[in-house]
Amino acid sequence: MKMLGFASRNSKEILRDPLNLAFGIGFPLVVLLLLSAIQANIPVSMFEIGRLVPGIAVFGLSFISLFAGTLIAKDRSSSFMLRLFASPLLSSDFILGYTLPLLPMAAAQSAVCFIAAFFLGLPVNANVLLALVVLIPTAVLFISIGLLAGTVFNDKQVGGICGALLTNVSAWLSGTWFNLNLVGGAFEVIAYALPFAHAVDAARAAISGDYASIFPHLWWVIGYTVPIMTIAIIVFKRKMNSDKV
Repeated sequence: MKMLGFASRNSKEILRDPLNLAFGIGFPLVVLLLLSAIQANIPVSMFEIGRLVPGIAVFGLSFISLFAGTLIAKDRSSSFMLRLFASPLLSSDFILGYTLPLLPMAAAQSAVCFIAAFFLGLPVNANVLLALVVLIPTAVLFISIGLLAGTVFNDKQVGGICGALLTNVSAWLSGTWFNLNLVGGAFEVIAYALPFAHAVDAARAAISGDYASIFPHLWWVIGYTVPIMTIAIIVFKRKMNSDKV
């Protein structure tokens, strides 16, 4: 119950910044509309709506890392966190308390992308709901990265790491904008050694109804998510112990 109370407080903190919230949810939508306009005038297979929207959804989720990292970094820099350390909350309770409020935001962001895609020609069927479910581990992955960064760095450093570096890495190495096979070589190998391209391919497989191809990619995402979340909990616990001394 204490963890849920902490999660409720974090939800209110997120809602107190409606401008950034609107940007995080709306910017992927703008990119989707722009690329769809390009597709309408210069047809490109990569920008067909069934292939484009899963990539944009994953790209949009990268902004969740910035919210997560900034939230925890700002709390760490204030006396609020020191008071919380005196509570019976465990490090896992803290991390979950930051994670839970961000999941509805991630779901809303993805839902907005797919709803917009319906108006751009995406078929309305159960595969869209499946894609939203498939994107949940990706959302938790980006939240975990943000929480780990926010635990280690201050809010300005988090802005550079999660706001600039991570969004660009996830965008260019996910295969959203171009087919990774066209580049090939070491670039493709590196891209598929990271989880972002697998996240996009899993969502594309869900949208297309290729159910057998979902989990080979989704396991890569989960394989990154669990260790990063675990490391975030361990590092946060060490920060708790050092700050109490």
